[in-house]
Amino acid sequence: MAGTQPRKSTRRQTSFGPDHQKTVVVRWRRNVVWVIFGSVVLGLIALEVVFQVILVRLIVPWFENGPPFHVPSSEEDPDAERIEIETADGLLLRGSLHHHLDRPPRGVIVYCHEFTGSHWTAMAYCRGLYEAGFDILAFDFRNHGESDVQPGYVPLHWLSDHEMTDVHAAIAYAAGRPELVGLPIGLYGVSRGGAAAMVATAQNAAVEAVASDGGYGTNTLMQFHTPRWALLVVPAWVYNLIPWWHSLITLALVRWWSQKRQGVPLTPVERWLPRLGTREVLLISGRSDNYVTPEVTRELHGMIGDNCDQPWIVPRAKHNRARSVDPIEYDRRLVEFFGSMPGAEDQVPEITEIEEATPVIAD
Repeated sequence: MAGTQPRKSTRRQTSFGPDHQKTVVVRWRRNVVWVIFGSVVLGLIALEVVFQVILVRLIVPWFENGPPFHVPSSEEDPDAERIEIETADGLLLRGSLHHHLDRPPRGVIVYCHEFTGSHWTAMAYCRGLYEAGFDILAFDFRNHGESDVQPGYVPLHWLSDHEMTDVHAAIAYAAGRPELVGLPIGLYGVSRGGAAAMVATAQNAAVEAVASDGGYGTNTLMQFHTPRWALLVVPAWVYNLIPWWHSLITLALVRWWSQKRQGVPLTPVERWLPRLGTREVLLISGRSDNYVTPEVTRELHGMIGDNCDQPWIVPRAKHNRARSVDPIEYDRRLVEFFGSMPGAEDQVPEITEIEEATPVIAD
């Protein structure tokens, strides 16, 4: 229409002044910094993952390779009764019962042998207990001695849940056998068997007392020997740069990977030790034990609590050789200890005849 004035645009004009441009530059720089920071973090994480994978693959073979144990052969005892014990998962454990026929037994001691040992080593350690009036029930762990072999399972010197299943089966057998019903039950274990005995006592109310000679917890022993393992795969100067928390992560990964390979969890011994605070516990260690050192035994004692007497550290004794070094005192302490179980009280005879032990040796 003629004479009509053009309308002015109502859209607001946008202007990019110096302040706006400065803001854009600051934001861009900030984003670049975050990208660089994130890349560095991801790179460090990737490097850590690669480093841990390499460490685990190098350490696991050492972790699973047992110490140089040597278990002397033990003769069969013709006076012992052969027994069979069925486990909860259907295996048969074979062993022996050293039963008193001439008098009522004071109690029954379930003996847990060492790694690669057998039930026939029981009397080398328990002779004093037997002569003091206790019945001795010994069994072979699965994949040991005369017991059934579980296909695909390779036992290690580390305690697993399979061994715990075996110990509980033996306890149930001792508690349910007619001539043993009502007797106080004690557990006595050597080396890995000592660890199994302690955990089973914490888990099973039927057990009155437990004695462990050279027993150990997986985590405690792993951490103690970490420097030795680490120096086998990395230089000393590298190991000294690794923080303690990094070593703990590596050990946890080593344990996890080994469990996956074995197909069975390793028993968390240390987790159960505080539950022994209400039980009678005797810990024995050799002062010259280079594998389960007295320091390791004292750490276990600290986890159990003040109700547990101080460990008996036997001078000059190596791993599981305390009875060989001081047999009279060894038997006296065991008899006195298990004799304090309710219902096991008796006149303790003087121990004069000693049968030499057949120990596990780990130098």
